[in-house]
Amino acid sequence: MLQKKILIIYPETRTTRVAIYRNTEPMFLKAIKHSAEDLALFKTIPEQMPFRRDAILNELKRNDFDINLVEIVMARSGLVKPLKSGIYHVNEKMVADLKVGIMGVHETNLGGLIAYSIAESIGKQAYMADPVVVDELTDLARITGHPLFVRKSIFHALSHKHFARKYAKSINRAYDDLNLIVCHIGLGGISIGAHLKGQVVDVNQAFDGGGPFSITRTGTLPVGQIIEYCFSGKATKDEILQMVHSKGGYSAYLGTDSISQIDRMIAEGDEKALFISEACSYQVSKEIASHFATLEGEVDAIILTGNIFNSNLFLDNVKKRVGKLAPIALYPSINDLEAHAENAMRVLKGEVEVKEYE
Repeated sequence: MLQKKILIIYPETRTTRVAIYRNTEPMFLKAIKHSAEDLALFKTIPEQMPFRRDAILNELKRNDFDINLVEIVMARSGLVKPLKSGIYHVNEKMVADLKVGIMGVHETNLGGLIAYSIAESIGKQAYMADPVVVDELTDLARITGHPLFVRKSIFHALSHKHFARKYAKSINRAYDDLNLIVCHIGLGGISIGAHLKGQVVDVNQAFDGGGPFSITRTGTLPVGQIIEYCFSGKATKDEILQMVHSKGGYSAYLGTDSISQIDRMIAEGDEKALFISEACSYQVSKEIASHFATLEGEVDAIILTGNIFNSNLFLDNVKKRVGKLAPIALYPSINDLEAHAENAMRVLKGEVEVKEYE
């Protein structure tokens, strides 16, 4: 197959990562950092789009890359409407929903907005693969305990599917033939899902409350206590939401969201840091074990993904609690850029039917 150049747009809170792949080989990788002062100029996240887009184009120009050589543009997923797993055109309807934040406002929404703008300017198509709102939950998994509330599916769908397929390929099996428990620990949240023959039938809501706490997110909180706090007058609604999805977890307990600093604290024997790390691995293990019940005890493998599993301490704490349930497959990295490139190649090779967002 001819060498195809793929542009990947991956916005984060204060950074926009951009990558150029030649087929599945990286040619150019750059994390463009944005100062708090620059971002403060925008009242809303969608208003950052032209600023971040131009930063990408200027960076590519500085590196003598002709944007017109790009064959396909891939966007980091955003909070669009719940979808089945797959690859979707970033169309006008999706752009409109990303702008208004139909399922929530987050920097990831900028991925589709920027990709659509750049693709349109060069006469190409933009795509989004396995958005964070992939919803394959069973009806049982949606029940919460009160009819006013329904469980939503928001998780690291791209990483879950990528590593599940990678594992299946490594054992010469089809992903759709396996029952897997996939645990992905990202830089922000943690999602742990039960994959039943290619469908994520149950998974914690990893965005604004659910499952284990992470570096910056609280995960599940005691309901009674959070209700009391909400009506205490000590914090506004926005402050409480920030606490839940960006100022909780390790950050709240240890006073930092710097993973390198947390690692140093643990390496130097900081007892509190060690204890919080053990508490996180304990909660992760409980969530993994719960899906042994989801899959009725029929589990082909437990897949652990994320850089935190490079820590032998954290890994061993999880393995000693769930290692007897099923074989463990370890992928101690976050490889979202590679996942985007591989999905782009599936489109270019005609291996997948691209879906339309409606």
